[in-house]
Amino acid sequence: MIQTILGANGAIGTEIAKALPPYGAKVRLVSRNPKKVNEQDELVVADLLNREQTLKAVEGSSIVYLTAGLPYQTKLWQKQWPVLMQNTIEACKVYKAKLVFFDNVYSYGRVNGVMTEQSPLAPCSKKGEVRKILVQMLESEMAKGEIDVLIARSADFIGYTPMSFLDSMVFKNLKAGKKAQWFINPDFKHSFTFIPDAGKATAFLGNTPEAYNQSWHLPTDAPITGNEFVAIAARAFKAKPGIMPLPIWMMHIIGLFIPVLKESIEMMYQYDADYEFSSAKIEQTFGLRPTPIHEAITATANQYQ
Repeated sequence: MIQTILGANGAIGTEIAKALPPYGAKVRLVSRNPKKVNEQDELVVADLLNREQTLKAVEGSSIVYLTAGLPYQTKLWQKQWPVLMQNTIEACKVYKAKLVFFDNVYSYGRVNGVMTEQSPLAPCSKKGEVRKILVQMLESEMAKGEIDVLIARSADFIGYTPMSFLDSMVFKNLKAGKKAQWFINPDFKHSFTFIPDAGKATAFLGNTPEAYNQSWHLPTDAPITGNEFVAIAARAFKAKPGIMPLPIWMMHIIGLFIPVLKESIEMMYQYDADYEFSSAKIEQTFGLRPTPIHEAITATANQYQ
């Protein structure tokens, strides 16, 4: 039984690969430059924007996990994401493979209250509009019933993820003896999904027939404020829990010199109010529990040390 990860070797793809062998799966890792996670992994080089290469990558698969990422650029997302998704859907149809899409919460937009699987798709950003298109493509396939599809959705990540905002603004700063930084206002609550929890739960869902043709929020602990987050991380580093808010006007200035920060400005609505993500559905249905957030923060800080 071949289970294929498209866009392998990213943080989530790696954790899913670690979690699949106990299900009896032969793991196939697909990317432009795949690297083994498990000794017996099969490696396939492919460009998922190329239909024929995607078909070849999926051939013989029973389950396909789409965890691919594209450079954080709106225009590129608008052009390439629908193509990548359509190639994946077509390949899964040809080989009758189940499709698991690892998604974020951009398509919800600003939510007044707690995000659940029933939250309407109401994006308030250009990147969110792209994610809404992808979700609608998958929901259309669910309605047709030609292939089994599920969407596994995560809040922002907590874990060892170089290039993330927690990496550059919190953990690396505290390790260097500097104040942590936080977007907008550290008094607001924010939910974080521990990457190992996300990988294990996504693999579980993929191998659970009754989980298909619906969306699932992956196990995520209760939200905490930025101040609370930094205090926990600082204790792990034995550092002072200093924090410096990064206001939106400063981001506009810095964004003139750092393109990825400029691309992030439209997403700052996630930090100027509480960002609360509920995983009650998966917890109550399957008993999957998240790692407590203080343990996730401490474990991540320990990795930096």
